Amino acid sequence: MAKNEFTLAFNDVLEDKQLSKEVIISAIESAMVSAYRRAVGASAAQHVEARIDPESGKVMVFAEKEVVEDIIEPKTEVLLEEARKVNPEAQLGDMVIVECTPADFGRVAAQTARQVIQQRIREAERSNQMQYFERQVSEIISGIVQATNAQTTTVGLDMKAEGTLPANQRIPGERYKVHERIRAVVMEVKDGPRGPQIILSRAHRNFLRRLLENEVPEIYHGVVEIRAIAREPGARAKVAVSATQPGIDPVGACVGIKGVRIQAIVKELHDEKIDIIQWDPDPIVYISKAISPARVSGVYLQETEGARTATVVVSEDQLSLAIGRDGQNARLAAKLTGWRIDIKSTLEAAADTIVKLQNDPELAALMPSAVEAIPTVEDILARKAEGKPITPEEYDMIAKFVDRVERRTSEMKAEAVRVAEGDVSLAEQAGVPAAAFNMPLEQAGIKEHVFNILTEAGIETVGSLMVKMKLDPNSVLGLPGIGPKAIQNIEEALAALTFPETPPAQPEAEPAPEAEPQPEVEAVALEFAQLPAEEMPVAEKQVAAKKEAKKHVEEKEEDEGHKDGVSLDELFSIKPEIFQAPVEEDEETKDKKKGKKSKKKSVELEFDEELGEVISRKKHKRGGDDLVEDW
Repeated sequence: MAKNEFTLAFNDVLEDKQLSKEVIISAIESAMVSAYRRAVGASAAQHVEARIDPESGKVMVFAEKEVVEDIIEPKTEVLLEEARKVNPEAQLGDMVIVECTPADFGRVAAQTARQVIQQRIREAERSNQMQYFERQVSEIISGIVQATNAQTTTVGLDMKAEGTLPANQRIPGERYKVHERIRAVVMEVKDGPRGPQIILSRAHRNFLRRLLENEVPEIYHGVVEIRAIAREPGARAKVAVSATQPGIDPVGACVGIKGVRIQAIVKELHDEKIDIIQWDPDPIVYISKAISPARVSGVYLQETEGARTATVVVSEDQLSLAIGRDGQNARLAAKLTGWRIDIKSTLEAAADTIVKLQNDPELAALMPSAVEAIPTVEDILARKAEGKPITPEEYDMIAKFVDRVERRTSEMKAEAVRVAEGDVSLAEQAGVPAAAFNMPLEQAGIKEHVFNILTEAGIETVGSLMVKMKLDPNSVLGLPGIGPKAIQNIEEALAALTFPETPPAQPEAEPAPEAEPQPEVEAVALEFAQLPAEEMPVAEKQVAAKKEAKKHVEEKEEDEGHKDGVSLDELFSIKPEIFQAPVEEDEETKDKKKGKKSKKKSVELEFDEELGEVISRKKHKRGGDDLVEDW
C-alpha cells in the first residue's frame, strides 16, 4: 500500500471511530503480534513485539531469541553473527531481540489480524464512551428515541452510544414517539458486556435542578442557590432557594418576568406544578413557607432523640389546602424541610391544648390564666361541634390561647434540654443540690438493667437524672425499655438519697466589738438568712419577710421584757423596728463568710414602701444624737 493510500485509510478509521491515533496504532501492533504467533506457531512465553510505520504502513516484527552456534529451532534461536548486528556485545547463550518479519507477512497478517483489530477498536470505543458518559453523570443530555415499550425506552446518544430510560424514571403520563428528541439526566453509568449501560431519568429531582440552572442565569452563576428540592414527578414539586448576595430576590429570579422562566420548565415536565419558596435559617419560618400556598397560624417544634416533629396550626378554611390532595402538600413540605409535619386545625389544636393543661400539673401551675380560659374555650368548641357559628374574635382568642400554651411548653422543653447539658442554674431552680452532679449514677442504687438504659441515654450523674425527673419525666419514660416499674424504682432510689450540706466558712478571728448591735436587728438578719430564696416572687418575699420579722422581734422583746422588766413605754418606743427586714446580708455577715476581720457596726434595717424593698442604714452616735446614713 502506498504511503498516501495508507495515510488516507488510517485517517478514515480515526475519524469514523472517533479514536486517538495512538489507540489505533496500538491495536494494529497487538494484532500483528497475534498474527505472527499464529503464523509461525511461536510460544506465548516468547517475547514478541511489532512496530508499524504510520507514514508508509510497513510492519516489522521483533522476537526474542537465544544466541547459538548452530540453529536447531529457527523460531527461538539466532546465530552469533546475526545477533551481533543488533547487539555488538552479544555472547553465546544471551537473549537478544531481532527482527524476524516473515516474507509474506503482509498478506497473512492482513487476513489474520483483521478480527483482532476490529475487537480492539470496539474495546477502545467502549472505553471512550465509558469515560465520556461517566463525566456526564447528573448532567442533562439529549437523544433520539429509537424504541419504546411499557418497560423501557431506548435513546440514541452521542458517540454511537445508547441510553435506557426505565419506566419508573419516566414522568407519569408521558408518551414518546420514535425519532422524537427528548432530554434526560444521566443517573448511572455501568460497564456491561456490550458496552456501557447508561441509565437515564426524567423523574429524578436532579433533572429539575439542571433545568433550573439552564433557565435561570442567576442559579448558573451562583447568585441564587438551590437549597432543597422535593418532587413528585408529573404532579407537584417544591424548590427552596436563597440568595448569596444582598438585594437579590431569589424567588423572582426563578419565576422570571410574567413567569416566563418557570413556564418553560413546567412545559418540559409535562405540566408539573412547581412551587418556588425562599429558604430561611429559622425552621419555623421555613416550615411556614413550605406549607404554602396555605396560610399558617403557628408552627411549634419538638425535637426528640432521633426525630424532629413540627406541629403546624392552620385555620379551618386553610386545612384542606395545607394538607393537599392525598396529603401531597404536607408530604412535599416534610421532604423539603426534613421535619415530620403534623397539621392541625385551630379548633383541634385547642382541644389538644386543653388535654395537655389538664394532664400536666406543672404546666398548669405556670399558666393560671390559660387554665382560667379553659371553660371559655370548651364552650366555643362545644358550639362549633353543634354547628353553631363562631365569631372571628372567638377564633382569634382560641388561636392566641393555643399559641401561648404551645410556646410555654416549648420553653419548658428548651429549659429541660439546657439542664441536661449541664446548666447548673436551672438545676438549682429545680431544687437539685449541687452535690448530686458529683455523684455517679451507679451510686444511686438503681436496678442494673435500668442503670444500663440510662447510661446509654447519656445520663451519667444523679443530678442529671433528678433534673430530668423533675422538669421532664416523660423524656425518661420515653426511653426504650423504661416502663412504670422502672420509673417507680428510679423515684424510690432518688428519694432514699441524701446529700451532705457544705458547712459555712468559719472566720479567722473574732473581731473586737466596737459597738453592740441591736439584738432585734441581729435576730431579723438571722431569721432571713435561713429563708429559701427562690420559693416565692420578690413582692411576696418582702411581705413574708416583714411578717416573720415582726413575729420574731415581738417574741424577742416579750422575753426580754419579762426578764429585764422593760416598761410598756420602752416597748412601744422600739415598735417601728418590727418592719425592719434585710434582703441582703450586712457587711459584717459577708466579712465573716469571707473570713475577713471586720469591725461591728451599728445597723438599722428599714422597709422603704416607695422603693418596695428593704434598705440598710448606718447609725453614728455622736454626742448622744443618732445620725442615720443610707448605705
